[in-house]
Amino acid sequence: MNDQKKDLPAGRQEKLITVQGSVTEALPNTLFRVELGDGKGILAYLSGKMRMHRIKVLIGDKVEIVLDPYGGKGRIVKRL
Repeated sequence: MNDQKKDLPAGRQEKLITVQGSVTEALPNTLFRVELGDGKGILAYLSGKMRMHRIKVLIGDKVEIVLDPYGGKGRIVKRL
C-alpha cells in the first residue's frame, strides 16, 4: 500500500513558536484571551484535537499556545 501521509516541509517546523500563558477571559466561539509570561495579552482559539476530545479550558488554566509567525491569533494545543 502507498502511504498518503505527507510530512511538513523542513522549514515549517522551525517557524512554529510555542509559548505558555494563562487564560484570563473566555469569549464566544471557543476564543480565549490569554496572558503570556511577559505580560502581553493575545487572542487564542482551541485546536481541533482539543475540540474533538472535548478538553475544557477554564479561566485561570495554564495553557500551551502555538503562535503564528505572521501575528494574529494563537492556537491552544495543550492544557497544563
